[in-house]
Amino acid sequence: MSEAKARSVMDQLVALCKRRGFLFQSSEIYGGINGFWDYGPLGVELKRNIREAWWYDMVTSHNDLVCPPGAPSPYEMVGIDATIIMHPQVWKCSGHYDQFHDIMQSCRECKRLFRADQVGDLLRESPWVESLMGALGCSLNDTQVPVREEALVRWAQGKGRKLAPGLALLRSCEGNLASQQVRAIAGRSWNLWELLAKLGSSCEEGNTTSLPCPECGGELTEPREFNLMFETYVGAVRDEQSKTFLRPETAQGIFVNFKNVLDSTRVRIPFGIAQIGKSFRNEITPRYFTFRSREFEQMEIEFFCHPRTSFEWYRYWRDRRFRWYVELGLSSERLRLRDHSPEELSHYSCGTADIEYAFPFLPPGQFGELEGVAHRGDFDLRSHMEGKLIRQNGCFVLELNEKGEPKYRGSGKDLMYYDEVTQERYIPHVIEPGIPLRSLH
Repeated sequence: MSEAKARSVMDQLVALCKRRGFLFQSSEIYGGINGFWDYGPLGVELKRNIREAWWYDMVTSHNDLVCPPGAPSPYEMVGIDATIIMHPQVWKCSGHYDQFHDIMQSCRECKRLFRADQVGDLLRESPWVESLMGALGCSLNDTQVPVREEALVRWAQGKGRKLAPGLALLRSCEGNLASQQVRAIAGRSWNLWELLAKLGSSCEEGNTTSLPCPECGGELTEPREFNLMFETYVGAVRDEQSKTFLRPETAQGIFVNFKNVLDSTRVRIPFGIAQIGKSFRNEITPRYFTFRSREFEQMEIEFFCHPRTSFEWYRYWRDRRFRWYVELGLSSERLRLRDHSPEELSHYSCGTADIEYAFPFLPPGQFGELEGVAHRGDFDLRSHMEGKLIRQNGCFVLELNEKGEPKYRGSGKDLMYYDEVTQERYIPHVIEPGIPLRSLH
């Protein structure tokens, strides 16, 4: 399927969802708000069915101690429902306060914000890039783009000025399109990204060649960090002491309640705590309908096990969660299980695998995440005991400030597990199968 056809299929799907009452743009009568969606009469039923199917398979059918096929040992499952707003120290010790960010760039001309890792994909979908390729007689899939001077000048004087007014080529030429810059670009065959970077870079000394703005063709700023957590305030006074955050994930509510669950139930390791709830991420560029939204639901399990058996449990959950999608009816040909490379791993992860699906809105051969299964080690419980941890030489150590003190102190509470049978005390390892519910809609 071509990219244009894939976009057309997605547009039809979005229109169908609205027409049939599955999803509506939030606050649509006021022009809508980007990244937020309301569920209509059929949408709430679809979402309820998915939640109930997951909860039954993960929790209800494990109320009694059972040993499913492939599991290293019997285990139990329980559930909780934690609050959306938590103590701000939770997010400092978990690492979200310092590390939960995207790398962003903004356009100096139109001021739009973009995730740095999405600029290439957005350019492929950009109307001005599509128009340019058409004027040059090429497609986005061509490995080389031959540039004829007359075709480039004709496009720049016509559609280019309307669709890409911020493009450096147009701004720097000041009406004289037979400039040295045009001649330097014309008469050669270019890689698409090299061509776009050349068109978007000015002739000024010291200018670094980088990709232009997908919206207007303007120059993008250097990449910089952008925190993804929504800020809010608790109480009547708005100051630093009352500032907190809407949770970016449901997992931390489980970790801070680990001891409460142990003390109030008869569960023994290995066991899991499940939760379904809202999470909020201030995405720079919400995209792909509900698949990159700012408010969404997560269905997560934090599975606590002995450190010696943690990798066995990691493999078990990877395989079991993949089978769940196949048994749910998804085409196995469009599914894959992909292990993260060491460079991809999150700051807390000892190993992560993504269950991915070939969504219709993605280019041919590309997959998007349905669910992640992460081996979190003892990172979270230790962080909430001791303070913020960082990875050094493959191990988690306490991060210190310039005075040699913990950068963010933990609760100081004992979150270790005591096994009454073996009389052993240890910090459990955690395996996390987690679904952003938006990816299943």
